[in-house]
Amino acid sequence: MALLDKDGVRLTVDDTVATVTLTNPAKRNAQSPALWRALTEAGRSLPGTVRVVVLRGEGQSFSAGLDRQAFTPEGFEGEPSFLDLARGSEELLDSTIAEYQEAFTWWRRNDIISVAAVQGHAIGAGFQLALACDLRVVADDVQFAMRETGLGLVPDLGGTQPLTSTVGYARALEICATGRFVHAEEAERIGLANLVVPAGELDAAVQDLTTALLAPPRDAVVETKALLRGATTRAYDDQRVAERAAQARRLRDLAGLSD
Repeated sequence: MALLDKDGVRLTVDDTVATVTLTNPAKRNAQSPALWRALTEAGRSLPGTVRVVVLRGEGQSFSAGLDRQAFTPEGFEGEPSFLDLARGSEELLDSTIAEYQEAFTWWRRNDIISVAAVQGHAIGAGFQLALACDLRVVADDVQFAMRETGLGLVPDLGGTQPLTSTVGYARALEICATGRFVHAEEAERIGLANLVVPAGELDAAVQDLTTALLAPPRDAVVETKALLRGATTRAYDDQRVAERAAQARRLRDLAGLSD
């Protein structure tokens, strides 16, 4: 049973695993403000039992990025067009973009592990949505691209930090500035993809990974994820302190001495 099914997003939950599906294959799962609000709602709707969230797109493409209707004078029905937003105050523009970004931020919560199952096109906002997840399993037909600069824009949906931390500054700059495609072999080689499989095996590969992620005790995985996320910003000695504190919590819990 779906907990959410609206505006091109469906959320289903099976005990410890949630699946968020982009459901507009006719438009290659193009994105809109309504879809972003639905993604944000999906994150807020997750039951506490969920440990792994799988993100997938129906059809031949994961997501071809922002629906170009956003750049037309009429925009989306019931929504301010991007041109109208540009004419508004800086405060309104900033708060609106911040609202859009919420759809891309919750995937890295410490209490879940998110896995993007990516096939076909993952362009612009689609690329950034895949980058929002902790892990990416991709089909061998995948095509990543960051096309915002070609439109005179910048990637603004939270994708610049994970891209840079994954592939390094120079490679991230080259990918974003040129807007070129990154295909499966390169994606795996530079760390954008954890695993590349034939398109017909994508679902099975994601299921195998999900099973492996669920095998260890939940609290140990949560603590480990928090440690690894903090490692990118902490000094070495500070990270050692964080490791000791986390291990002390785990040992006390295993000994039945936790509060």
